[in-house]
Amino acid sequence: MPLVRASKAKLRKTVLENVKQLSQQQIQLQSRSIHERLFSLPEYKSAKSISVYLSMPSGEVSTRYIVEDALRKGKQVFVPYLYKETSDDRNTCRASMDMVSIHSEADYNALPRDNWGIPTPDPASILTRIRSLSEESRSASSAILDIIVIPGVAFDHCRRRLGHGKGFYDLFLHRYHEQLRLQRLGQAIIENLQAPFLVGLALKEQLLPDGQAVPTTSTDWELDALIIGDGSYHQKGSQCES
Repeated sequence: MPLVRASKAKLRKTVLENVKQLSQQQIQLQSRSIHERLFSLPEYKSAKSISVYLSMPSGEVSTRYIVEDALRKGKQVFVPYLYKETSDDRNTCRASMDMVSIHSEADYNALPRDNWGIPTPDPASILTRIRSLSEESRSASSAILDIIVIPGVAFDHCRRRLGHGKGFYDLFLHRYHEQLRLQRLGQAIIENLQAPFLVGLALKEQLLPDGQAVPTTSTDWELDALIIGDGSYHQKGSQCES
């Protein structure tokens, strides 16, 4: 585990340095290619609800147009919300992530920015939003996520992902899938439950050379699909499947 952690840190530093060399115009051009490919996917077209990370002002694929497009098409949009919760031993607090609903484009545009410049739901507004992991939404079909659009620092051709090192998405996905398992036990209430389609968005500079793999552990989640800044698409069923 320490060796994997060190390998991840080294790879993260290398890729971030490469991305820093990109101009904002280059990132926007790649982002547009990614948007076009995402919007063409049958999974996106049929999705009623979608979770989308809200991008930083620079250094990663922009997601603003994804949020706007989904809202205009009548999809229910969820975005990340970080909060403090008591750890299992009840002696410490830890940061965790949930997905919460966005009401409209006006609501999205009014989100305050955090220290990274990322639009973030105000904690005071959370009671007015649907939370994908909340107890109240466990029997609400509107809280089921059809697609989760996931960020990352680096990706490989087999859809393995390297995040920023906090583990927010891996923990959220574990909890969300466990919630789905419990919901399936009560299918008299909810029917046709399926795991969300996990799609990563990567600038060309974030994709490792063919044959090079992102170091992973058993807690790391593999994506269902990966869209690259040149419009190329990697999905399950490739030669990577074991």
